[in-house]
Order: sequence, then structure tokens, then C-alpha cells
Amino acid sequence: MNKRYSRRGFLSSVAAFGLTGQAVLASPPAASLRPVSPPPDLFKKSIPEASEIIRSQKLSGKVAFALADTRTGIWLECENENEATPPASVTKAITALYALDALGANHHFETLVAATGGIKDGEVQGDLLLIGGGDPTLVTDTLAEMAASLKAAGVHSVKGRLKVYEGALPVLQQIDPAQPDHVGYNPAVTGIALNYNRVHFEWKRANGKYRVTMDGRSEKYRPDVTFAAMQIADRSAPVYTYRDQNGRDQWSVARGALGGGGARWLPVRKPGLYAGEVFATLAGAHGIRLGKPQLIDVLPEHEVCVRHESAKLRGILRDMLRYSTNMTAEMMGLAATKKRLGTVSDLTGSAAEMNRWAAATLGMKSPKLVDHSGLGDGSRLTALDMTRALLAVKDADFRAILRNFAFRDAKGKRVKEQAIAVDAKTGTLNFVSALAGYFTAQDGREMTFAIFAADSAARAKISRAEREGPVGGRAWNKKAKRVQQALIERWDALYGQLDA
Repeated sequence: MNKRYSRRGFLSSVAAFGLTGQAVLASPPAASLRPVSPPPDLFKKSIPEASEIIRSQKLSGKVAFALADTRTGIWLECENENEATPPASVTKAITALYALDALGANHHFETLVAATGGIKDGEVQGDLLLIGGGDPTLVTDTLAEMAASLKAAGVHSVKGRLKVYEGALPVLQQIDPAQPDHVGYNPAVTGIALNYNRVHFEWKRANGKYRVTMDGRSEKYRPDVTFAAMQIADRSAPVYTYRDQNGRDQWSVARGALGGGGARWLPVRKPGLYAGEVFATLAGAHGIRLGKPQLIDVLPEHEVCVRHESAKLRGILRDMLRYSTNMTAEMMGLAATKKRLGTVSDLTGSAAEMNRWAAATLGMKSPKLVDHSGLGDGSRLTALDMTRALLAVKDADFRAILRNFAFRDAKGKRVKEQAIAVDAKTGTLNFVSALAGYFTAQDGREMTFAIFAADSAARAKISRAEREGPVGGRAWNKKAKRVQQALIERWDALYGQLDA
């Protein structure tokens, strides 16, 4: 049975219990909350119910949502709020809070170049070490700067080998094994990451033949790599295949899919070798000759020659939330767990520790996350729990690092002047669309919300090969986003102006 309350009556009852003006999170509603009595004016009478909004978009599956007043924590409207749903990349908002709590907003990650055996007359007597420290923002341009700094420090040669240490975090071949091999959003994760652990594949056709390149490009440099190689196969499908062959990433691509030319980023499965090879190339440009890199599991005694610090954690998390980079989320979550426990062995265990933290710190009742990015199919959250977490945030600046949610007009174009300010994290998987965050109504009232939509039946039918772009997936997602926008517009009209 649905309960209906007038806003005047609802707030009066709150005041009677002495709760007005306090940051009090009321107990979750036993039934869905909806405005009660017909509004006094024609405009409010025309506001559609949530069920009408969903029905008008012909969105299949189920929609769950929870809405609360940010200042008081009072629940305003909920539907299917206890339905466990894949949160997709909304998970990253929980990961960001977890990392901020464990590491601190001003934390830096370090990447080092070090020497063993001492340095004599500019020559490293032992090995040169490239040591990853969990920085997810390392790019080729940064390694170029480090190579130049090594030369400036007086090093001109190395007796031993170039060795790479990536063991600051667990070595994971991929985030989610259920994803297609070739998707760039599912790379390996280790303690070192270059160019978000993606390698650039480009092909050009001339005189009936293809020229293929694989490189580690960033803004200024485009060094070719050999740790990853591409073969063109005379087939129409599958478009890509991958195998680990002789210690390198061996790819093949169907000739029939190439056309005249193009490029795409492919995931890296050997981050340490990738970073080591690119660094060796860049050091070679300064006359420092290094051979093929070798991975090591244990760090020997060493002296630091070059130290690179990442930007502060808050800035890294801001970009992670705005661009939804899976690898960054996984590295940040693993780093937070390592800080909390002293060690971390795998992604599942790290996510389990984040679940425990979220329950204890954010008041979530039943978080079931299997990773830190939301890519894994097994993660589940309820809209009520997600809204609880956002209400519990003590960091006053957290909303500022969320991305502005842009409203669209009937033609799908972005609305230039948006009256309702929405800062939220989006999440998208096949037949899953999530949105959670904060919005300021036109009268200035701040509300916190989570909207989870999912068509589990349609999702279950998708094969592994189809996951990059299943039939009907894009159209469903557009409908889900229209529902999200319409719900926020409903809430602004209905709750954005308190009764006098």
C-alpha cells in the first residue's frame, strides 16, 4: 500500500519531534513515498507520477530510486528502493570516498627510477630500476621527463639491466574476465600503469596492403613498442583475438573489419613490460642504452635517482569520476585497502573490505560490490543504500568533484541554460543505467538521490562477444537517461518549493 503525505503535514510532523534543522537520517520508508493530496494549483496537478514517466518512455525492466532532503536526511520519495541492482560506474563514487578516507585528499603516488650497486663516474654499477608506486596517471610524456632527469643527474650508462617492479599492488590480468578481450576499458591492473594501460593500434591501407603500428603515444611522444604485436588475419569474424605468446601480447584482427584505415586503443596485459620498454626507448634518446626490461617480484636495496610525484589524490579522483576510468578506480581501491590492512591480495578481497568499510562508515546496509569500478557483473547495490552513503558524506567538497549531469532537450541536444544544478555519478552497462548524486532545485533546496534502472532479462541474453555493443543496448540507455532526467524534473517541481 502506498503512503501519501502532504509536504506541509510531513514537515510539521518532523518539527513536532524536534528534528527540523538537524542532519537526521530518518528510517527508510516501509512503503513507497509519494505526495499525497492533489496539489492546490493546476501546475502541480499536472506533474506526472514516476510510473507514468517510466511508462511513457517504454523502458523495459525495473527502475529503483530513493530521494531525500540533503540537509535533514528526511526521505521524500522512494520506489523499489531495496531492489539490489547492478550499480555500474556509480560504484566509483563509493571507491572515491573509500580512497579519500584511507589515503587522504593530499596523498601523492610516486614513480621512481633507482640504481643498485652504486653509481661511479656516471655509470650505474648494478641494475637500473623502474619502480611503480600505484600512480594511475602515468603517461609517456612523464617517462620522457624522468629519462631527461636521469641524464641531467649525470647517469650516462648502466652495467646491468633495466628491471621493473610492479608489485606495489596485486598483478591482475584484467578487471572482469567476462568482458571481450579487446575492450580498452578492461586492462590489466598492477602497481605500474602507463597511458591507462592501453596501447595504440593504428592501421593504414596503401596499394592494397596494410601498414600496422603499435605505440605508447601520449601528447608529445609516440614510441613504438614490441611487447604487443598485431597480425592481420584473413577472416571476417571474430574481429579481434588475443593470446599470451612468448611473453608478449599477441593480437590478431580480421582483415574484413579494417576498411581503409583507422585506430583504436587496446588493453595492455603486461603493464610492467610496457612501461619498461617505453622508458628504455626514451632513455635511449638521451644516450642511455638499456636492453629489454625484466620484471622483478622483490625490490633490492637501491638508491633513488629520479622521483616523480603524481597530482594530489583529490584531483585524480575528480578525473576518475568525470571520465569514469575503470583502471584508476581499481588502483585507488586496491591502494586504499593496502593502506587499511597493510596488504591486499586480489580484487575480490579488496572489494569485500570496501563493503565492510561502507557499512561501518557510510551506514550502508547491504553493499555487495565485487570490484572498485562497477565493471564486474556481480556487484549489487540498492538505491536506498546509495542515497544513505551520499547523505553520510562528511567531506563538504565531495559534490564538487562529481560531474555535472547535463539535461537534454527533445532532440537530444544539451540544454544550454540548465535551471536545476545536478552533480552526480553516472553508470552504464548493457541494459543497466544508474545515476546518483545531489541536485539543487530552482528554489535552492538541496536533495540527494539515486536512480538505478536495469533490464536483467535482456542483459542475461548477451553473449561475451556482444558486450561491447549489443543490439538494442544504446536505445535502451537513451530511454533510461530520459527517465532519470524526468524524475529529477518531477522532484524539482514537487519538492523544490516548500509549502508556506
